[in-house]
Amino acid sequence: MTDGKKELSSEQHTLYIETIPEHKRAIDKEKNIYEITPKHKRYRVYIGRFRELRKGLHSVFNELREAKEHDYLEFMISSGGGMVLEGQQFYNLIQEKFYGRTVAYLDNHGYSMGALLFCMADKRIIYPYSDLMFHNYSGGAIGKGGEIKARIKHYHRTLKQFFHDIIVKKGFLTNDEFEQMLIGQDYWMDAKELCKREIATHVIVDGEELTAKEYLKRLKKDKKSKSKASKPTKK
Repeated sequence: MTDGKKELSSEQHTLYIETIPEHKRAIDKEKNIYEITPKHKRYRVYIGRFRELRKGLHSVFNELREAKEHDYLEFMISSGGGMVLEGQQFYNLIQEKFYGRTVAYLDNHGYSMGALLFCMADKRIIYPYSDLMFHNYSGGAIGKGGEIKARIKHYHRTLKQFFHDIIVKKGFLTNDEFEQMLIGQDYWMDAKELCKREIATHVIVDGEELTAKEYLKRLKKDKKSKSKASKPTKK
């Protein structure tokens, strides 16, 4: 470890850990009142495909489970998805160690499980060309007839509830849209749609971090400006 930084990689993901020193912010200097952020760690995970075939994410998760109450977790997501069960491990980790202290960047696409991971975060940041897609899971089962039937029934029940809690409970899809997703509808969303649905909470554009509402206002303003510029002037 050098300069308070550490790196740990799996097959598909990379974890960077940085120690952030104590920080004081003056609230009222005359009264000597300060807001103090204690020394803590920032855990940043670059997310690739959810497909760890050799040894899983044991080392990464073991390190993340060392987090303390002031530490926080960042996801840098550029993922086409993969194994739902692996994504659920991240969900469990958030619930256990980083509840209310997660930030996700959609850099630059999140499909399937990548989209669900983005939705798990408390603060969700996108860029003007970020891309997201929801769809139903795919999979299969082998075995005797009764075993296949029982397994598929179990998977459908548990995964439907998992998807519902992340997508519908938060208001990102309506119940009707969710039911359509379960029978095969894919939902593709660009930056504007992500902001309208409040899936994105912030957008980084032109060196600024805007709220989703501020970004939509800017898009509307830019559209009006282009419309005026395209109209012929009267003489």
